[in-house]
Amino acid sequence: MKEQGTGTEGLGTREEGTGDSRPGVPAPLQKAPLAYENPAFLNGPDGRLMRIVAEYLEPLARFRHEQIQDTVVFFGSARFRGREEADHALELLDNTGSSQAAPSYEQPASAPEIAAGQATDLQRKRAVAAVEMARYYEDARRLSGMLTTWAKKIPSKRHRFVVTSGGGPGIMEAANRGAWEAGGKTIGLNIRLPFEQAPNPYITPSLNFEFHYFFMRKLWFAYLSKALVVFPGGFGTLDEMFEILTLAQTQKLAKKITVVIYGSDYWKKVFNLDVLVGTGAISPKDIDLFQFTDTPEQAFELLRDGLTQNYLVAEAAAGKESGNEATRHGEDMMAGSTLEDFLGPEMAKTLK
Repeated sequence: MKEQGTGTEGLGTREEGTGDSRPGVPAPLQKAPLAYENPAFLNGPDGRLMRIVAEYLEPLARFRHEQIQDTVVFFGSARFRGREEADHALELLDNTGSSQAAPSYEQPASAPEIAAGQATDLQRKRAVAAVEMARYYEDARRLSGMLTTWAKKIPSKRHRFVVTSGGGPGIMEAANRGAWEAGGKTIGLNIRLPFEQAPNPYITPSLNFEFHYFFMRKLWFAYLSKALVVFPGGFGTLDEMFEILTLAQTQKLAKKITVVIYGSDYWKKVFNLDVLVGTGAISPKDIDLFQFTDTPEQAFELLRDGLTQNYLVAEAAAGKESGNEATRHGEDMMAGSTLEDFLGPEMAKTLK
């Protein structure tokens, strides 16, 4: 965000043609803008704290209004367009989330180009990778649909385990698309970028967000999430994945989170966990923070089992124990509401 001045510009404007004709008497002043209607202040350095707080409070208000209790976050590459079966050609994007295609020399080679010997080594490699990326798009779409169909059947006044993505193209689009096709709500947490990442069309309109600050966007990825699915991706995916894993490793999340890493062949080429364990950089037990999987069915089983065991079973047991007490205090609440309903959606808390 381009910051403006100090916030005092235009505050001393005087009305023209209405000044007192007596010498030494200044013309009347115009009314000063209210502080929260002063764009020079709000968009300047002195208004930064208000902008940060706004990126916490505005999403919080919308999540409460839309009755979102918790989420399952999908991470993955934004650099390939999705395709309708085999009819649409894959096209590598110029930057993560960009709507502009990359230069031709970076695009995957076509079969005729390879046969004619016109493809570079990079283009040939990306032609092979494009097939894999197309599969991951369809797998993410299918997994998201399976998860949403299951979550919609959970008896709850609020929406459970809502599929959430970074809101852009590629794997993010596939996740939102699968949830949309299954008839569920789905969240997109977009980020404002210099090359303009546009939200994909499958996001629920009332749950379409755009952030200026990366760290506030990351907060909302972690805040409501009860599970994380990581598809093949680049720097952004690695950053987001390891941030959540670090929070879990250091026990800064006051909740259990199921982490599924999708595409074991891809990820085991990207990083060597045995080296990290062997050198003592991480503990052997840190490997248990996540699980690899390679099919939508396997991933769904891991998610369903983790969410059921960590939350649904525990909530059912807690509900039985606290049922009598909730009834005793029910008269103090609004009619037909429980304490949980009154306070809004359950929020993940960090340990102090």
